Amino acid sequence: MATARRLAAVQQAPLTKAARQARIVELLESQPVASQTELGRLLAAQGVQVTQATVSRDLEELGAVKVRSAAGTVYAVTPDGQARPGTPEAIDARLGRLLEELCVSAEATGPLVVVRTPAGGANLLASALDRAGLPDVAGTVAGDDTVLLITRQPAIPAAEALADRLLRLAEGRTL
Repeated sequence: MATARRLAAVQQAPLTKAARQARIVELLESQPVASQTELGRLLAAQGVQVTQATVSRDLEELGAVKVRSAAGTVYAVTPDGQARPGTPEAIDARLGRLLEELCVSAEATGPLVVVRTPAGGANLLASALDRAGLPDVAGTVAGDDTVLLITRQPAIPAAEALADRLLRLAEGRTL
């Protein structure tokens, strides 16, 4: 009897963020989910209580995208939990939101771009840049308030163009 109570207590313990997000991926892969509200209800049915803001943040972090399917427009992730590549417009919109909040400056220096953020913002921005799959970016390195983008082209103009694009997105412009 004591073991059953202990097991019940363990099952009711709050899930970690990683475990919650893994459940979200499982749900999206196992059935069509058309809205964040629906996803919240499905999670609640599994004993995971979340707010709409948490669901929204989790979907963003997982890179979930809306896709058209036989069941209508639904959320989807790839089998590895990463977003399917979106259109350039969708990528710009997602990055634009983060850059508006986090980009303090972007400067090309040689084949690199240095992006400054408020303290603690660099890791979130670098992760979003990595997930975006920008063709000009080979990778990122994040500190506390600085993201270093390594461009694929060794030429300085490529880095300058990338820095300009990030600044335009941070200002809410896509042209």
